[in-house]
Amino acid sequence: MRNYEIIFMIHPDSSEKVSNIIQFYSNLILKKQGKIHRLEDWGRRQLAYCIKKLHKAHYVLMNIEVFPKMIDILRKHLKFNVSILRSIIISVKNIITETSPMIKIKDDKKIIKKKKNVKII
Repeated sequence: MRNYEIIFMIHPDSSEKVSNIIQFYSNLILKKQGKIHRLEDWGRRQLAYCIKKLHKAHYVLMNIEVFPKMIDILRKHLKFNVSILRSIIISVKNIITETSPMIKIKDDKKIIKKKKNVKII
């Protein structure tokens, strides 16, 4: 089995379907004896450039361990899913389980906001 990192962007109009889409791909991986080491929902983010006249998309990151044949199946599903704008599958050497910098930045911003709301007497 090999390790892969998958990032896909979901159409903003499909925001209510995000959990169903994530569940579908998770089940697909697990049914084929794969393992999910990290799954992060980055939420709706600004795009660097317009894609199909859209300025935002919902990002999802997955680090998985599967057989190479499964990657072909995943590529087909990601390519033909109308809700998915873009996707990338990268082969990685080691298992990655720690939180990504995107989530760390998000958490840091929450902490800063909480500190601003605290009044010192």
